[in-house]
Amino acid sequence: MKFVVVTYGTEGDTRPLAALSRSLMDTGHEVRLLADAATLDSALALGVSAEPLAGDIKQSLRPSKESRPTDTARALARIANLNTETWLRQIVSVGKGCDAIIVSALASFVGLSAAAYLGVRAIGAGFIPITPTADFPPPLLPPGVVPRWLNRASYGWVNSLVWRLLRKSTNVARARVCSLPPRKKVWTDHPILYGVSPSLLPRPRDYPPNVYMCGQWVPPAPEWSPPRDLVDFLAAGEPPLYLGFGSMAGLIQPRLLKELIAAVSGRRVLFYPGWSEVSPAELPPGFFVVRDTPHSWLFPQTSVVIHHGGAGTTHSAACAGVPSVVVPLAGDQFFWADRLYRPGRCSEPGEGEKPARAGACSQHRAGGAAGGACPLCGPRGANGGRKRPGPSDFGHRDAYDETGLR
Repeated sequence: MKFVVVTYGTEGDTRPLAALSRSLMDTGHEVRLLADAATLDSALALGVSAEPLAGDIKQSLRPSKESRPTDTARALARIANLNTETWLRQIVSVGKGCDAIIVSALASFVGLSAAAYLGVRAIGAGFIPITPTADFPPPLLPPGVVPRWLNRASYGWVNSLVWRLLRKSTNVARARVCSLPPRKKVWTDHPILYGVSPSLLPRPRDYPPNVYMCGQWVPPAPEWSPPRDLVDFLAAGEPPLYLGFGSMAGLIQPRLLKELIAAVSGRRVLFYPGWSEVSPAELPPGFFVVRDTPHSWLFPQTSVVIHHGGAGTTHSAACAGVPSVVVPLAGDQFFWADRLYRPGRCSEPGEGEKPARAGACSQHRAGGAAGGACPLCGPRGANGGRKRPGPSDFGHRDAYDETGLR
């Protein structure tokens, strides 16, 4: 079968879909992945056929002196609305002759429209569970604002709000490119695949049968060897902390960086700058700057993983059996922080400018010291006294089989 996979977002949106695309290819299918140019390295490294969609998300999220989470949301909506028509034309062109279109992130609505025009099946894929459920409130809402009895109903409001932000540009593009009638409401009847581990988020009992919880989509173990200077740093002392915030470019302000440096004072730190543009000159002694490094290799070498709570990093830290300190900044990161906090896999999540101190956990490595009274991990230790999760809890399976598309 021939699949077109369409997404638009940061590296955290593209990388798992590159892994899913590789898995489809390995079972004999043809795949073409469309995403932002700055996020396609993982696809190209896996040998996935890919091409860039219009736009520059990295530029749109560049740091400014007063960046706030609401600014990030506006920037994402702006880039989608500016490029909707161009994306739809490109997806329709690439999708001619395909059997199905897998849609995700900011490209979901145009991907669904392209599938309708081409008369092929649309499959949703994502890492933020937006299907209505009574089990938990929408991940895009701030924590604690929705009473439990309103959990399920609140999804209608959140999903409608997202649709309203993109509806006008979507319907204009549908008319101009495909001569399709305007869409009045959000799509809900297509298969939806969530690249989410049931170890972190058990499948809600009230999910409909068209929703599949697939586990994290991870690429095959790469043929990768660590650089000598990294090996030497790891061997020179106690296991270091990891500190990284992925693609959160505009939200890593000097004030937050200063707080983070103070929180890890005196500790050895592996620092991943990601898209933040933080210069090594801004870092104190004891910080070692790492570039793109497989989490599956790196995280087990650390004592604590300090991160923003993105879905991918959250899964990788949990799979490594290493405690987390989560400093959520925007969107669904508060939700994933809570998913780690509930079983005792991280400290109580900090706020964007008030991270918790991280100086007490060198002994809590890979699930050790369960039952200790660590102020970082809590009284239950690194894994809350539970079985350490492993790759089988987080790796993907062939979820597309269940959609009837094999």
